[in-house]
Amino acid sequence: MDAASQVLREIAEGTGEARVPPGIPGIGPGGTAEPDAPLSPWSYEGLVGRLVEISAAAGSAALTAAMGLVLDAQGRGEPVAWVGPRASTFYPPDAQAGGVDLRALIVVRVPDAGTVARAADRLLRSGAFGLVVMDLAGGASERASPSNSLETSALTRLLGLARRHEAALVLVTRKGEAAPSVGSLVSVRVEARRERIGPGHFRCAIRALKDKRRGPGWTWEECRRGPVGLR
Repeated sequence: MDAASQVLREIAEGTGEARVPPGIPGIGPGGTAEPDAPLSPWSYEGLVGRLVEISAAAGSAALTAAMGLVLDAQGRGEPVAWVGPRASTFYPPDAQAGGVDLRALIVVRVPDAGTVARAADRLLRSGAFGLVVMDLAGGASERASPSNSLETSALTRLLGLARRHEAALVLVTRKGEAAPSVGSLVSVRVEARRERIGPGHFRCAIRALKDKRRGPGWTWEECRRGPVGLR
């Protein structure tokens, strides 16, 4: 049994649920990116070994930004895991319409946001995933969101594991620009926004509020078709 299958079964046997896709392609490193291409500040490869926070006042914009990284990582042959509470998750048809291969995406659903970090710890510790997304936005209001309640000790362990196994760790939170980051260990924090630019089309914009390597202020954007409910 490989490391990915083992850790997923351990999580499922505990308090969480893990959806194990049949025949996960490329379980292990192996990207196809051009070696000499400059790294974008908002790309999977540019975020490897870093703790990233995507925040938005409305959770959907942050989810869209996170899914863009999932798509990028999958395109480079990297296994991806998405961890979140059972009460809330992304809408699979929208992710699939955006190009995400749902058959290769590991989804772990835990009882509550408090156990998201523990599940992410086990996934990273296995060394089998290039990208782990922690959905902390949930369906709660900004005030009730658990996004600000992660302990520094937990973040320290998670960041250490991401660096050791050359993985990117992304936290999706629901909060405004003025709200504090999850913690000082966050290397990159971006604010995600979505703006309608035409019938069924939106501009998804990202602005860096914090970046320990490049400095804050850089922006990145792309145009996308909106989810079915917003067209």
